[in-house]
Amino acid sequence: MPKIVDHEAHIQDLAQRAAAFFSDHGYAGTSMRKVAEYLGVSKSALYHYFPTKEDLFLACTKQVMGSFDADFFDPKATEEENLQRLTEILQKDFATEMALIFDYLRGKSRTEIANDEAMQVAMNAYRTVVANIVGEMRAEEVLARIFGVLMLEYMLGK
Repeated sequence: MPKIVDHEAHIQDLAQRAAAFFSDHGYAGTSMRKVAEYLGVSKSALYHYFPTKEDLFLACTKQVMGSFDADFFDPKATEEENLQRLTEILQKDFATEMALIFDYLRGKSRTEIANDEAMQVAMNAYRTVVANIVGEMRAEEVLARIFGVLMLEYMLGK
């Protein structure tokens, strides 16, 4: 009897595991061949599910950002407490994530970045989480403040 495979679950598993490879090696340092070896699948099998490296990166972004829960905050906590909690969560992998994002975006024009589906997925997830805390009107301003603080702390070695 042939093996029954849940293709969607398999794709999600591959993307989740490939995300770790991207984080460890950067976008430029990642090839489909290296990812296939890391995942223990053939290169042709990987291309079957993800026709390009950019498609794989998008799937990884969707997988990672899909687990970035928009409802993680405590409704009993103050806005400032929830923002502090969010900042602490983002701080854990901030350097690695920003390095990966900058590597991925290197050489892209502003228009290409604005139209990039992976960046839209990531930014929508971040905005949604912040909007759940401070409201839609202030979400972008507060997100910019959080990212600015994290970038400054990183550059100061904190």
